[in-house]
Amino acid sequence: MKKVVSGALVIAAVTAALFTAAPVQADGAQPPATSRWLGKQLVGGLVHNDQYDFDDYGLSIDVGLALDELGRTAEVRTVRKALAANVASYTTGVDYGASDVFAGATAKAAVFARAAGADPADFGGVDLVAQLSRRIATKAPIAGRLQDKGAEDYANVIGQSYAVDALTAARSPKATKATRFLLSQQCRAGYFRLDFTADTSAGDQTCDGGKRAGDSAPDTDATALAVLALLENPKPSRAVDEAVERAVSWLERTQARNGSFGGGRSTARANANSTGLAAWALGSAGSCARATKAASWLRTLVVSGVPGEKGAVAYDRAALAGARDGISVEERDQFVRSTAQAAPALHHAVVNECD
Repeated sequence: MKKVVSGALVIAAVTAALFTAAPVQADGAQPPATSRWLGKQLVGGLVHNDQYDFDDYGLSIDVGLALDELGRTAEVRTVRKALAANVASYTTGVDYGASDVFAGATAKAAVFARAAGADPADFGGVDLVAQLSRRIATKAPIAGRLQDKGAEDYANVIGQSYAVDALTAARSPKATKATRFLLSQQCRAGYFRLDFTADTSAGDQTCDGGKRAGDSAPDTDATALAVLALLENPKPSRAVDEAVERAVSWLERTQARNGSFGGGRSTARANANSTGLAAWALGSAGSCARATKAASWLRTLVVSGVPGEKGAVAYDRAALAGARDGISVEERDQFVRSTAQAAPALHHAVVNECD
């Protein structure tokens, strides 16, 4: 996703004394190494999971979006070409002889296609905009909600955010309803939840309504991605502006004193993924000091002194310590995800883009 507000982060000095020393030395501030490491994780334009032997299309998009923010256009083109050749496999059940359509994957692919300079309406021969539009519910009480086509529905607020971004950019008639539904997933406190209300027939599909059923825990990643998606709207309504303001305020309130963020229920402890996304959102919204502080914490997790792995970002300090002898096949997936989500924040810190 592109930044809308000019400026994101400023370079900040990190005092080593603030953190416990780790067996693997953290690289003080070299996102160029991080971008190079990310690029090396691509095999024919895709991230291949060697542990389970499959091409991870979703993670490939994460890497592609990060590389786009880092200005690595040649590598972004390789991801674009490889994903276009596999877009049906990523967004539908075609490989299994099924007519399933994965709504979140469709939305994410559409966002990436546009970021990579392709046409989402003709990406690898697939009209992702039309495919996505058909996955937006049209009837109450879930009008505007993203839905998978298939026996199970795994769509969530993160996918909804990608959908709002993609549909708004495409000027789709479904964009308004999708945006309205996304806004309803923001609780009064300011955060966005991760999961929709489980019961699609429930009259109250809002985040605040979901609290009664335990469906509305705070989620940093969902909140950050919602902010980034809403900031992409070139003509935001007052409701959109207010939602962004409330979400940014919530992120600022929940940031730890050391600059880090935890995620949702299953990732509550401080981690690079959530901190990276939060920093990206804060910087894009103009909350420069908070974004800088998050970037400072991320710097402590950048690997150096490990042959071939300089620039990788560890999920947390335990992961950084565990990489002293290199990043194993089993650990690589986690490092790629952490690096992809942290790299934009680190990059903007180095290029000093914050006003």
